[in-house]
Amino acid sequence: MTKWVYSFGGGSADGRADMKNLLGGKGANLAEMASLGLPVPPGLTITTEVCTYYYDNGRQYPAELEAQVNDALKAVEASVGAKFGDSDNPLLVSVRSGARVSMPGMMDTVLNLGLNDETVQGLARNSGNERFAWDSYRRFIQMYSDVVLGVDHYHFEELIEIHKEEKGVDLDTDLDADDWRELAGKFKAKTEEELGRPFPLDVKEQLWGAIGAVFGSWRIERAKVYRKLNNIPEAWGTAVNVQAMVFGNMGETSATGVAFTRDPSTGENEYYGEYLINAQGEDVVAGIRTPQNLTKRAREKAGATAPSMEESMPDVYGQLADVFAKLEKHYRDMQDIEFTVQNGKLWMLQTRAGKRTAKAALKIAVEMVAEGLIDEETAVMRVEPGALDQLLHPTLDPDAPRDILTRGLPASPGAASGIVVFDADTAEEKAKAGEAVILCRIETSPEDIHGMHAAKGILTARGGMTSHAAVVARGMGRPCVSGAGQIRIDGKAGVMTCMGREIKAGDIITIDGGSGEVMIGEVKTLQPELAGDFASLMVWADKYRKLKVRTNADTPTDTSAAREFGAEGIGLCRTEHMFFEGERIIAVRQMILAEDLKGRKEALAKLLPMQKGDFEEIFKIMRGLPVTIRLLDPPLHEFLPREDDEFEDVANAIGMDVKKLKQRANELHEFNPMLGHRGCRLGITYPEIYEMQARAIFEAALAVEADTGETVVPEIMIPLVATESELAILRGKVEAVAEEVFAEKGAKVDYMVGTMIELPRAAIAANKIANSADFFSFGTNDLTQTAIGISRDDAGRFLDQYVKMDIFAQDPFVSIDIDGVGELVKLGAERGRSTKADLKLGICGEHGGDPASVEFCHNVGLDYVSCSPFRVPIARLAAAQAALKDR
Repeated sequence: MTKWVYSFGGGSADGRADMKNLLGGKGANLAEMASLGLPVPPGLTITTEVCTYYYDNGRQYPAELEAQVNDALKAVEASVGAKFGDSDNPLLVSVRSGARVSMPGMMDTVLNLGLNDETVQGLARNSGNERFAWDSYRRFIQMYSDVVLGVDHYHFEELIEIHKEEKGVDLDTDLDADDWRELAGKFKAKTEEELGRPFPLDVKEQLWGAIGAVFGSWRIERAKVYRKLNNIPEAWGTAVNVQAMVFGNMGETSATGVAFTRDPSTGENEYYGEYLINAQGEDVVAGIRTPQNLTKRAREKAGATAPSMEESMPDVYGQLADVFAKLEKHYRDMQDIEFTVQNGKLWMLQTRAGKRTAKAALKIAVEMVAEGLIDEETAVMRVEPGALDQLLHPTLDPDAPRDILTRGLPASPGAASGIVVFDADTAEEKAKAGEAVILCRIETSPEDIHGMHAAKGILTARGGMTSHAAVVARGMGRPCVSGAGQIRIDGKAGVMTCMGREIKAGDIITIDGGSGEVMIGEVKTLQPELAGDFASLMVWADKYRKLKVRTNADTPTDTSAAREFGAEGIGLCRTEHMFFEGERIIAVRQMILAEDLKGRKEALAKLLPMQKGDFEEIFKIMRGLPVTIRLLDPPLHEFLPREDDEFEDVANAIGMDVKKLKQRANELHEFNPMLGHRGCRLGITYPEIYEMQARAIFEAALAVEADTGETVVPEIMIPLVATESELAILRGKVEAVAEEVFAEKGAKVDYMVGTMIELPRAAIAANKIANSADFFSFGTNDLTQTAIGISRDDAGRFLDQYVKMDIFAQDPFVSIDIDGVGELVKLGAERGRSTKADLKLGICGEHGGDPASVEFCHNVGLDYVSCSPFRVPIARLAAAQAALKDR
């Protein structure tokens, strides 16, 4: 019989930490903590396989599941000495999700399950705390109605606010047992009013309703969005954890909290966390109340007056510190921990590898190597390559003037400026229109996930540094300031106020997630410095990777930046990008619109020294590293005049009548220019263009070798080749120019001639094309367009929908479509090397900076990837991880 349920608690467990695929991360870690002898409330885990079964079988459960749950629940009852549904000594449980990777706030949770009009009386008697019992009951009704029954939580918050107003108090903690008893009755009545049926009082019905809600939440919209953003397959499913409740809301000797064994924002080796006295865990995580600091040092640093846990509960804090040390040593990673203190006793509710910023990930990995906890290889695998993007962007200039509005909590580092928006939909809409936005909310909820992703930064008026907003922002790399309590936000009116100042939707603000400052207007930024921990990790990454990493760069500025980021050459220098400035664009237009060879050569003569000068600068910066130069590629229409004054400039330059010039431009019109007269087709029909460019390359290479003594080996790339004949003809032209230049200068340089594989036919005929090629560079941008038949310039109208519907797992222009485009790359590589075993292979599309695509390139056996300068470190780390996985 299939085992669908695993038990844990009382110093033993059925499961282990390495069973995350089956038990989910939460279940596996609860089992591990129980086995380590830590104080874990007993419970049971329903496996992820049940989730898969549930969706594969019309939301039905396996036949054996109920009996297995009942048996496991009896073991929990025996362990805690209480019985589920018993009116004298009731067992209450929590029901939580648990995917194999952390998805904070994305799925549903129910606490205090097992309460009804009878069991609440037993809870009151046994605890000796009537207020606690009725507070727990109203919390359960509120949460269960929202999560399981679909009654919006605002109905209940409204009832609480009305009751507080009538009683003349401000805080929930000011309400007594009678208040909560009255509100529990009103809550049940509201639920019945909304649903047309009573609130369920049968505890078994409650339990299975909650289990169904957790499995159901795997496919709710916010969970789908989170999975898409974090590449989590839907097929993984979630586990369900049913665990005996422990209570942090039993009075002044009880508390709840969230803590990290190191600072997840900076990586500093000091405890980081928050707690609330007389509260339940959701109060901290949801940001409903702004919590207190865990340590005295953190409290003093924040300038807070409320006592830290270290000060108010020193004995329990000492126990917690011992647990921190034990867990970090055991897991060899920074841990994110949830705990509850019930009447002075510590209970551990969860541990998991803590989400952290890129800066923190680097620091923690490097320091753990120094501490002997992990080795270099583990450190390299520990840092998410894409997260390095957080380190490669500007921060606020400390000397820039600032109009500080207020300060909140520094929840996620980095700085961002943008227009104020007050809801997630507007944030997404404005961001798609190209505007930088700051999402400002009283508190964020999981439904805001799409707006948080779209925003440049996030500001909340409530919540702590472990609230939903903070955790999600850190994971996304978004700057976040939370708990800015002086701000009053009225989203409906589109305004927020603070200290007598008013900020409207559309006004610009700046937030600094490192300091917690909120500023009016835009503040100057500085570029990052990539030294210290970053440099250490890159040295280790370079030790293990096999793929070389080059850059796509067309200007000296980009080339210099790429060298600073560790680029080992240029994999794509797009010569057309050198033509769009000042006199150059006029000369290019003159060349395109000329009526004969003589006119084209006159224009090309003007461009030759410009091209030569550009190549000399790039060769000097690369100092002997390989430089792949793509000859003119884009459709001619990109260079043609559009406005009357532009036509007049070209007409004056070439001595042609404007009317005649416009007629000539019309003659060059193409219905589908991306598939028209471009790339090698230009070189075939107008060989003088490629001959000029080849001359500029060779003259520049000889000049730089003579000037610097550095060896320059240019790699000349012929674009858009479909047949062997095209490449053979144009290679011959290049070689003829080379011999001519070498004879004129009395010197030679080594060089290579290859092609960009960007058409399906070229990949299929790669064995023939390789006869005339020294290298292939897969141009995966165009190869994706031509293979799938989608223009990336127009795909935005429908591609998002395709991804949402899982027609494409990801945007194929962001990450290689491995089953389609990837197969063409693999085929081209295999067939090319079947002709020339030493054929150099690389890619130069934007995929070269995508970690998943880099891993694919490693597996296919390419020699290098090439990407934009700022993604070079990402590619270096991804290449190292691919090599280590391949061992």
